[in-house]
Parts: sequence; structure tokens; C-alpha cells
Amino acid sequence: MKSIELQMLQTLYEQDFCAWVEKTAELLHSHQWDTLDLEHLIEEVVDLGKSQQRALQSALRLVLSHLLKWNYQPECRSRSWQVIITRERLNIDELLQESPSLQRLLNDAEWINTIYQRARREAMVETSLSEDNFAIACPFSVDEILDLDFYPNAEE
Repeated sequence: MKSIELQMLQTLYEQDFCAWVEKTAELLHSHQWDTLDLEHLIEEVVDLGKSQQRALQSALRLVLSHLLKWNYQPECRSRSWQVIITRERLNIDELLQESPSLQRLLNDAEWINTIYQRARREAMVETSLSEDNFAIACPFSVDEILDLDFYPNAEE
């Protein structure tokens, strides 16, 4: 049988997430383990990890799509593309500093390919170039993707 406190906390989760977070933190600090809404707490902890992965995925997709545009549309290269590439590379670096275990994703060729395919599609839409113009497989190594000084065909 659920305690009344636990039922109230579960209801709070559904009605006011921020209040639920504050109350949960209070219960954790005061070691009131029996009152915790463990079902939702576990769900939120899992989501924290997923959110870090999504942040890495988003930053990587932006770097890749802009590297593709840089590579396949040299006449349109701009300072703003460089700013976006640099900012997202720095975001990736920060994510990896905070959560080194995310590095495993960068070593996963299938995961990288999935992100690349999304970036490729994005670059095709933004440039109006056909898919035949873009490499089917990612043309950049992870080291190149993360290298603050790397720009494909930069000599053009």
C-alpha cells in the first residue's frame, strides 16, 4: 500500500514537475528514502543520460552539415559557417569533458553514420544540391570532425 506522501508526490509529478523536483531533492537531502517517488526518479535519471546523448548528437549533426556545405559549396563559405562549426566543436568538447563516457558513441561507426545521414539530408535541403553531390559515407574522420582547425578543401 502506497503511503499518502508517496501518492501526493506522484500526483505532484503529473501536475507540477518543478515542484516535484524540489520536493524530491528535499527528500533526498533529508534521507527520506521511503517517501521517494522511485518510479519517476529512475525515469528522470535515465532521461538525464539521454539528454546528454541528444546534445552530443545535435552538436555533431551541426558540425557535419556545415562541413558538408563547406566542402560542397565553396563559393558560399562564410564566417557564420565557421562560427557555427567552431561553437559546436567546443560544445562537443565540453560535453566530453563533463561526460567522458560519451566518447564511446564517437567510436561507434553505426552511430556516427546515423548522425551523418541526418546531416547529409540537412545539407542537401539547405544547399539545394542533389544527393549525388554528397558522399554516401561520412567523408570525415572523428579526429577531423573535432579538430578546431580542420576545414575540408580549405585551400580553395
